[in-house]
Amino acid sequence: MAELKMRFPGGLAKSFTMSYDDGVEQDKKLVSIMKKYGLKGTFNLNSGIYAKKGTVYAPGTIHRRMDEEEVTKLYKEDGFEVASHAFTHPFLERIPTYQVATEILKDREKLESQFDTIVRGFAYPFGTFSDEVVNILKECGIAYARTVHSTRLFKMPQNWLLLDPTCHHDDEKLFELADKFINAKDDYGYPMMFYLWGHAYEFEANNNWDRIEKFAEVISGKEDVWYATNIEICEYTEDFKRLRTNVSFTKVYNPTARTIWFTYRDKPYKIEPGEEMSI
Repeated sequence: MAELKMRFPGGLAKSFTMSYDDGVEQDKKLVSIMKKYGLKGTFNLNSGIYAKKGTVYAPGTIHRRMDEEEVTKLYKEDGFEVASHAFTHPFLERIPTYQVATEILKDREKLESQFDTIVRGFAYPFGTFSDEVVNILKECGIAYARTVHSTRLFKMPQNWLLLDPTCHHDDEKLFELADKFINAKDDYGYPMMFYLWGHAYEFEANNNWDRIEKFAEVISGKEDVWYATNIEICEYTEDFKRLRTNVSFTKVYNPTARTIWFTYRDKPYKIEPGEEMSI
């Protein structure tokens, strides 16, 4: 059956993104690695439990949250996406529904004020959730929510509120997956996304900063890959789905404010905002 198949900006077939949780001190080193290799991604924050300014951690403490000033400086100046990880990082499925909504909305409100932005992303604290939590996220204006369930696949999500990553950075098949992704030519014409996740403090705990540095070197700089934040990929996908066609698939209309790339019968197209075109 003929269908429009999404392509990423520039007509690219592949995208890469990553997200890291908790706003910990080790994110500083991770950010420097990401900048060095031109990678983009998202940091999921709990704005209700930043460290107090001047906090001195006990020797050997690995999970070291940053204070608000450090958080703002690190992510805002370098243009990374910030997303919600709930206000105080609770098990959302274990608390009353009104508290779930409060955790989400208070975190959104604080982060939006702190970074002068609109927060639409989320990562589930502890990776746990329920159907009820998912519904509340939607009602609270969240566009996507990342799980911790690694698929080892490069498929686009069917439900962005159940966004499963490709793998954690400590996955034993990390470099095998990277090689497979880099060398992939086609997935039956469908777009592909490699999604990496984790916590930056784990690199210190496991003494393997060289792992993410090597991975960044391997995955970066590919001309056929769009390097983007979580929300950039999510919103682009949302806009692609807004394209309108006639029944016979001879005309396409783009009602969005974004240029969209797609293929139809293996032929590439680009449609500008507000444009109607024949295919």
